Amino acid sequence: MTINLVCVGNLKEKFSKDEQNEYLKRLSAFCKFNVVEIKEQNQLENANLILEKEGEEICKKLKGYVILCDIESKQMSSPDFALKLQNIMQENSTITFVVGGSFGVSEKVKAKCNETVSFSKMTFPHNLFRIMLLEQIYRSFMISAGKSYHK
Repeated sequence: MTINLVCVGNLKEKFSKDEQNEYLKRLSAFCKFNVVEIKEQNQLENANLILEKEGEEICKKLKGYVILCDIESKQMSSPDFALKLQNIMQENSTITFVVGGSFGVSEKVKAKCNETVSFSKMTFPHNLFRIMLLEQIYRSFMISAGKSYHK
């Protein structure tokens, strides 16, 4: 099983990098995990142009079953998320999660996604959300394995 995380921007703070590395280490027991960072187009002034440029780069990296993290999508519990991933993994050897930039993702990216998921109606800083996503993916594997981490 391979899981890819395609995200706009990079982690700037050491503590965020350390947290990411910890979850990547934990996840290595369950899958091959790749983090692919797309350069933020923050030098551009037009939001539509930013979405278009970032979207072009995101689309080049999409593989397998693609799940977009989108604030406007359906929310689910951790056990439901674990079940969803387990079901997807039965039919797919690669899952790619997409985390957009400040303006979200282009319609072109949305059209290439198999589904969307929301963690909250709240907006989170990019680095914090990336860690939250990694943690929930790890939690999903632990739930599916019947481990006590979840509670």
